Amino acid sequence: MKYSKQEVMQFVKEEDVKFIHLAFCDVFGKQKNISIMPLELPRAFEYGIAIDASAIAGFGDESRSDLLLHPDAETLMMLPWRPEHGRVVRMFCSVSYPDGTPFECDTRTLLKQAVAEAEQAGFRFSFGAEQEFYLFKLDEAGEPTTIPYDKAGYMDAAPEDKGENIRREICLTLEQMGIRPESSHHEQGPGQNEIDFRYSDALSAADNVITFQSIVKTVAHKSGLHADFSPKPLPDRPGSGFHINMSLKTTDDTDYLHAMIAGILDKVAEMTVFLNHTGNSYERFGTHKAPGYISWSTENRSQLVRIPAAVGEYRRAELRSPDPAANPYLAFALLIYAGLYGIQNHLELPPAANINLYKADNLALAQYKKLPQNLQVARTLAANSPFIKAYIPEAILEIYCNK
Repeated sequence: MKYSKQEVMQFVKEEDVKFIHLAFCDVFGKQKNISIMPLELPRAFEYGIAIDASAIAGFGDESRSDLLLHPDAETLMMLPWRPEHGRVVRMFCSVSYPDGTPFECDTRTLLKQAVAEAEQAGFRFSFGAEQEFYLFKLDEAGEPTTIPYDKAGYMDAAPEDKGENIRREICLTLEQMGIRPESSHHEQGPGQNEIDFRYSDALSAADNVITFQSIVKTVAHKSGLHADFSPKPLPDRPGSGFHINMSLKTTDDTDYLHAMIAGILDKVAEMTVFLNHTGNSYERFGTHKAPGYISWSTENRSQLVRIPAAVGEYRRAELRSPDPAANPYLAFALLIYAGLYGIQNHLELPPAANINLYKADNLALAQYKKLPQNLQVARTLAANSPFIKAYIPEAILEIYCNK
């Protein structure tokens, strides 16, 4: 349910809400928040709540540190793991300077702009997320280890799969918060799990990714475990992916799926640093179902983009290179712009790569371009890209590319 400002204030009063978390993300997609009391809510809606942003990645330094958080009433969610009395709710926020100017490093606002531009052109994009994560044991001091919670394999069942009960609690918590998980299962790695979401509009889908990671970490901690969303936590085991499913609807009912995919394939190397921004992100590529080449096919999980077996409203494209450390707001915004680029320039898909790229010989692989092989290559491609410079503010580009 989406609330108005007045409905939020009424809800807070009637439901005994004592704390309101105002949530936002740094440029890398790490959630931050500040808590306010209910009496401060009218001020938050009218003027915003000031924060010292100097210690937040990408949010400036001490010389210009004041920013304002403006809660989005439509994103109100109860935090169900909090007490029944004296409840806690959360809203996502937009960020501005004190004079009201939008803050250029607010990536949620960047996604809202991408959505608006797409809708103005007659396109509405939907996204569904598949996120993998590891569950590790804690040591005697309560600190994370790299000892997996179990030794189960792909889609194993209990008792080998010890994460079953934790995934169930995560899914039930998601439902309580109005987020619809589609499926969950054990992944290939020991202690590795996956939960998939039903598709939704771009902004809600990105908000749900941030919420999901918060829930997983909270539920894992309650169970005496550590949830790890890094791309490659164990060097000799499968990395964790953030598979992004995309579909689009148009005002003229034309099927632009192939042109959308062609645009993404054309721009994916330039945007890779925003999909994979850590050094060990690149250790995933080319192994354990993570792509290494810029290619596409139907159903084939060795490809960068695949078109899963589905019909009608479920027809979509799946991008398999991003990892869970990516900022979903930036990732979805760039994918929208790349999709629009393909559509507006009438790009055509290259021939499908209907081979297993993990087992293909060098002669077969030579016809495909590789994804960036390391972080520095990805940074250089982004820094020199007119496409990236057109949509990513210079301040964010400098942070990601270390210019």
